[in-house]
Amino acid sequence: MYKKPLLILPLFALLTTLSGCTSVGEKSADLSVIYYVTAVLSVMLLIGYLTCRKGRNAWFVVLFTSVAIVNVGYLWLALSRTLESALWANRLSYLGSVYLPIAMLMIMLNTTGIKYSKYIPIAALTIASIMFILTASPGFSTVYYKEVSHSIIDGVASLNKVYGPLHRLYLYYLIATFGSMLAVSGYAIAKKKLVSTAQTVFLLIAVLVNLGVWLIEQLVVINFEMLSVSYIITELFLIALNVLVSENERLRANREDITEVKVEAKPKIKSRTADITVTDEMVCSYTEGLGTLTKTERIVYDMYISGSSTKEIMGQLCITENTLKYHNKNIYGKLGVSSRKQLLTIAEHINSTDK
Repeated sequence: MYKKPLLILPLFALLTTLSGCTSVGEKSADLSVIYYVTAVLSVMLLIGYLTCRKGRNAWFVVLFTSVAIVNVGYLWLALSRTLESALWANRLSYLGSVYLPIAMLMIMLNTTGIKYSKYIPIAALTIASIMFILTASPGFSTVYYKEVSHSIIDGVASLNKVYGPLHRLYLYYLIATFGSMLAVSGYAIAKKKLVSTAQTVFLLIAVLVNLGVWLIEQLVVINFEMLSVSYIITELFLIALNVLVSENERLRANREDITEVKVEAKPKIKSRTADITVTDEMVCSYTEGLGTLTKTERIVYDMYISGSSTKEIMGQLCITENTLKYHNKNIYGKLGVSSRKQLLTIAEHINSTDK
């Protein structure tokens, strides 16, 4: 169960070694190598997630893509030899940077099973898009950078910036997103949404590592984008958290299935649902409701009809128990039933009358 999360440790050690303490000349020369490593590693992680992970989560795709874009942008900037090239590299790195915290926040909400309005992701992505337009404006406008120039030190390029009047908006954006992550973490811990110490540790590290690195970069002048490393560490800890939570729910679902089998093995007791009288009104409400199910709800419904267990549904769809309960609530409400057994009873009745 803990083997996958432990893969983080050697990767963390590798990144730490690459960014270790050396003399000034050596450190400057090594910067481009570090940018190459982080760019290649982040792209490999994206490809690995897309090809190896079954039932890919959309927000994890956004996260891995954003980290890859950021690190490719940092590498491009370090290798840029003209101001125009450096500005385009800067825009690319910001493209990943504005969407990355949104993906982190949504992953934390989904992993911890905290309910939220369906409009929150839309609002968050809209705000992120506005922030990207602002951060991509240098070269076209002076609202984000008043002045910007290009310099190359020991073969590594960088931008020299004088901040414009709207630059603080990006600061407020980061404070709001990281503050929201801390709030989600605190709520999840307080409400015991996480069932193990390991899950709590991974969640806190995923938030605090980026927050800490970002604060260091605000207070100390460093000729290296440390976030290129911290972003990779973050996605590794988030995927580890997701693996731990999914494994815990799989084991819980397995225990529930074993309990159901034991109950069914007992001497037959007359079931309340066996005495359900299916009326024409119930059938009408049921059939009308089928047409209102969303794509995901219809998939869950069809899996119930095919006899899939709770564990099988969560495993095939890669969703948590809380997410499945959320879909169940919507399905039952639309079909006018109160339980899975009642759903199956009416479905069997409709199937038998159609023959």
